[in-house]
Amino acid sequence: HQWFGNLVTMEWWNDLWLNEGFAKFMEFVSVSVTHPELKVEDYFFGKCFNVMEVDALNSSHPVSTPVVKPAQIREMFDEVSYEKGACILNMLRDYISADAFKSGIVQYLQKYSYRNTRNEDLWNSMASICPTDGSERTDGFCSRGPHSSSTSHWRQEGLDVKTMMNTWTLQKGFPLITVTVRGRNVHMKQEHYTKGPEDTAETGYLWHVPLTFITSKSNSVQRFLLKTKTDVLILPEEVEWIKFNVGMNGYYIVHYEDDGWDSLTGLLKGAHTTISSNDRASLINNAFQLVSNGKLSIEKALDLALYLRRETEIMPVFQGLNELIPMYKLMEKRDMKEVENQFKAFLIRLLRDLIDKQTWTDEGSVSQRMLRTELLLLACVRKYQPCVQRAEAYFREWKEADGNLSLPSDVTLAVFAVGVQNPEGWDFLYRKYQSSLSTSEKNKIEFALSISQDKNKLQWLLDESFKGDVIKIQEFPYILGAVGRNPVGYPLAWQFLRENWDKLIEKFELGSTSLTHMVIRTTSQFSTRARLEEVKEFFGSLKEKGSQLRCVQQTIETIGENIRWMDKNFEKIRVWLQSQELELL
Repeated sequence: HQWFGNLVTMEWWNDLWLNEGFAKFMEFVSVSVTHPELKVEDYFFGKCFNVMEVDALNSSHPVSTPVVKPAQIREMFDEVSYEKGACILNMLRDYISADAFKSGIVQYLQKYSYRNTRNEDLWNSMASICPTDGSERTDGFCSRGPHSSSTSHWRQEGLDVKTMMNTWTLQKGFPLITVTVRGRNVHMKQEHYTKGPEDTAETGYLWHVPLTFITSKSNSVQRFLLKTKTDVLILPEEVEWIKFNVGMNGYYIVHYEDDGWDSLTGLLKGAHTTISSNDRASLINNAFQLVSNGKLSIEKALDLALYLRRETEIMPVFQGLNELIPMYKLMEKRDMKEVENQFKAFLIRLLRDLIDKQTWTDEGSVSQRMLRTELLLLACVRKYQPCVQRAEAYFREWKEADGNLSLPSDVTLAVFAVGVQNPEGWDFLYRKYQSSLSTSEKNKIEFALSISQDKNKLQWLLDESFKGDVIKIQEFPYILGAVGRNPVGYPLAWQFLRENWDKLIEKFELGSTSLTHMVIRTTSQFSTRARLEEVKEFFGSLKEKGSQLRCVQQTIETIGENIRWMDKNFEKIRVWLQSQELELL
């Protein structure tokens, strides 16, 4: 922020992303340069997948968007300004090359030091940079001489950064690229991706999409700038498979027509390491996104996910969990115990080999440690016995030592999650919370207390943390959110939000990220019409005290989508799970 925000500041709040998107992006760039061993670039794409969930909704907004009221200004501090801003900067850097990008940024910061800027000032600084390989500058474009190679970033026609990037900052959402292979011809079509039924009205948006792809015949990255609704590429030879959006550097998703998905699923089943772990993660993400808008069947997406049995890398596993866990979360909000339990059991079976390989230590790279924390927590919460027994033993020792035993930090969450399930364990953890001096330990205890299956304990926790005495008030949004995701606690969290709304907006302000977090975490996984009506009725009754909030529109839209998704796919999942169980017998 000393550079992006302080040295150069946006002219008005509509371009907040010039501060926040840049700062978010530079966090990753700086750490990957100073601590390459942390491999932070791997987690960057998780941010892009997360913001796409919000950006696919009709209630999303362009990165740069008009604001006039204080609450609207506060609302601008959201995923679109931060994460989408960062993701499109990363896409631009990948497209024009890291060196050209860096020169453009340096020029921007030097030219506008101690001044205010708009969107176009950044693009003009970028456009005036040319790579040093014989390109010349003409009217703000980089053009190439006739001898430059055709695989270059700029395909002869020059590069207009401003026009290209305006398509990403002045329109909401992102493109879905549909790829159809006919012999050597690759037909590409772009459209605005929206969740929801196929008959949704076309917005007519067009983007300048910097496409990248590799094929079964060549793993050197090919580039193509798609500016029109449709275009055709000609490959040197026919291929078995083609994978677009290499390394997930582009902010778009891809649908492969005909047997395109089948070829990629075959590739993952047979030799998944042929493509990078980010490419595998993006295939998982795209497949399930396409289920939402009816382009791909849920069975095909689940078939693709089956390859995760052999996956060991963090990004694809995390993406698999991000797609599969919400499915049983939606089932928890309906009365579907039998299938919900089958699905939970399926998820543990799918990852069992990887779960069993986890050591109960703090060893390994950052990625391996994050993966361990997540997998052991999942296994213990899902009552996978080998995990539960081990966690119980650890918790007993820890409790007998009055909490002074040092647990490996990677397994602490799983140990607490198991220990908290009996009343004495819960009370002991709450006592330790009061005396703990470690913020990270306190955060873990807060989370564990919130996943208790005891309604009285959960209600007491909500009341107590809202007072702000022992548990500080700034922790409250996270506790409410965690109880809101708890299958036993979610009705309590929703009730609490409604009964205390006036006090909440006094403490956390309309439009604040804390308030957004509470609204989304307590309501966005509802999947019944009765709950949707409750949400509409409650927020509708608030008038200027909240009915206009963007997060309210987002959650209403999301619940509608959850209902439609469940109505369409639930029965298919049930049948698919049965066929899986038969295969395993």
